Amino acid sequence: MGWLASLLAGLRLVKTNSSVSILRATADHVDLAAPLFDQYRQFYRQPPDPTAATLFLKERLHRQESVVFLALAGRVAVGFMQLYPLFSSIALKPHWLLNDLFVAPAARKTGIATDLLAAAHEFAMSTGAQGLSLETAIDNIAAQALYKKLGWKRDEEFDRYCLSIENP
Repeated sequence: MGWLASLLAGLRLVKTNSSVSILRATADHVDLAAPLFDQYRQFYRQPPDPTAATLFLKERLHRQESVVFLALAGRVAVGFMQLYPLFSSIALKPHWLLNDLFVAPAARKTGIATDLLAAAHEFAMSTGAQGLSLETAIDNIAAQALYKKLGWKRDEEFDRYCLSIENP
């Protein structure tokens, strides 16, 4: 079987419209997703590192530690989203952290982010999850507007704290 046939056999199509398909990625899709993942990291002021981005995604998918969705325009990846599993001790149910969402600059304002968020919602429902959570930069106003438009609510019940761990 050729590489394209092998790739197509592994696709798990979630949604398609006339120009973009949303699919759940497998390890076979890492080379499509990694450049977007590297751009996403650069958006958050990290230095470019395509090799590390590729290895990180490959490891997450190989170990089944995350779920990645890709938005494809033909055979070109134009957006991606990565979810990590969490659990709600209070609800006694799974919960998903939408950790990464990125749409290529040339493909923005076309509904791709909305389609990816819809895929996350459908996926969370299919797993019996209690919900989804995400965080974004305080100055990422465009993303915040989209989340609010789609019904996401800012948490006003709990404060979030972080502790950075410095490793040698």
